[in-house]
Amino acid sequence: MLVADDDATSRCFLGNALQQLGARVALSPDGGAALNRARTEAFDLLLLDCRMLDTDAVSVLNQLRDDIHALSARTPAVASSAELDASKQRSLLEAGFHAVLLKPCTLSDLQGILAFAAIDSQQLPLLDDKLALNASGTPAVMQALRKLFRQELLHLNEELDALSSDATALETRLHKLRSSCGFCGAASLAEHSMSLQRHLKLAQRGAMLPLADFRQSLLQTIQALDAQ
Repeated sequence: MLVADDDATSRCFLGNALQQLGARVALSPDGGAALNRARTEAFDLLLLDCRMLDTDAVSVLNQLRDDIHALSARTPAVASSAELDASKQRSLLEAGFHAVLLKPCTLSDLQGILAFAAIDSQQLPLLDDKLALNASGTPAVMQALRKLFRQELLHLNEELDALSSDATALETRLHKLRSSCGFCGAASLAEHSMSLQRHLKLAQRGAMLPLADFRQSLLQTIQALDAQ
């Protein structure tokens, strides 16, 4: 992953902490250097500081997204900052960032951030029939469970915005959802659910939940169920 931060202390901590968690990390001291590296190298995740001396995270991301030849043009990106109110966090998510990391952060916070790269690299299937059959026993039972599962996902999609403001209720639903995903072979949605559970810790520290990827996986799973 690529980390861009003009504060040497923050850059050192993030680099060392991410390496402890098993990531290969490239460090950039400013936005311009980060943009050049992202154009010429393929990264799995970008971590960009909101306020750098030469530019800001949004400008770097916009320029990268506009460059169709950049090797990391579509790479998931996370914004980091020590000072973010709810409005600013919302604007960053709307600008295309997948999550917001509040500094100072912990190893646990960074584990949640790394989940984006893990999901992308695994390319898990929406529906794994072999996994579902192992859990349900027969094709008939599998299809019956998936019919109920589809209804569960439709209800969750309707309630997701309301649940996002209640960490306890959302955690309960995600725990239940991961069980249903296991019985129905919804491997990708199960991983996204786990990622969202990790981010609940960030939410409790004041950060907004990155629901866009989770909702996309939810809708894709519904579509896959409809196609059967």
